[in-house]
This record gives sequence, C-alpha cells and structure tokens, in this order.
Amino acid sequence: MERVLLPAALARLFPGAPRQVDLEATSVAQAIAGLEARWPGMADRICDSTPAIRRHLRIFVDGEPATLHAPLRPGAEMLVMTAMSGG
Repeated sequence: MERVLLPAALARLFPGAPRQVDLEATSVAQAIAGLEARWPGMADRICDSTPAIRRHLRIFVDGEPATLHAPLRPGAEMLVMTAMSGG
C-alpha cells in the first residue's frame, strides 16, 4: 500500500476524507485516480484540464518533487502540498 498525505485545505472540502490515505497505485496519476474514486471531484482539485498538477499545488514522492507520471514504489509516500509564495 502507498500512503497519500493531503493538505488540510483539500481534505476539508471532502467530508469524511482523512489527511492520510492508504491505497494501491503504481504512479502519481493512478493515486489521484484512486482518490477520485473515493471522493468524486478530488482529482479536479489536484489536476487541471490539460491534465497537469494545478500550479498552486506541489506533489512529492518520498521527499522528491514529482509529476503525474512519476512512479510509486511499493510503500511509497506521496505528499500533496499547497505551494508557498512570498515576495
């Protein structure tokens, strides 16, 4: 099982969605599809229509920046983070 960690702002939009989800996936895109299957509409909050990860979010797999096509090894941890900006 792979572990997906969601930001509080995203989890709050989906009643019953925990901040930590265990699911089976071999890629970031497949993990997002698994989230969508459990909480319809979540994929639209993570990805845009191109599809690509929305510009205000970042995804990390085992601490490394990842794209939708990034693989997930068994037991991987995928972190969805809101992007930070400053000036």
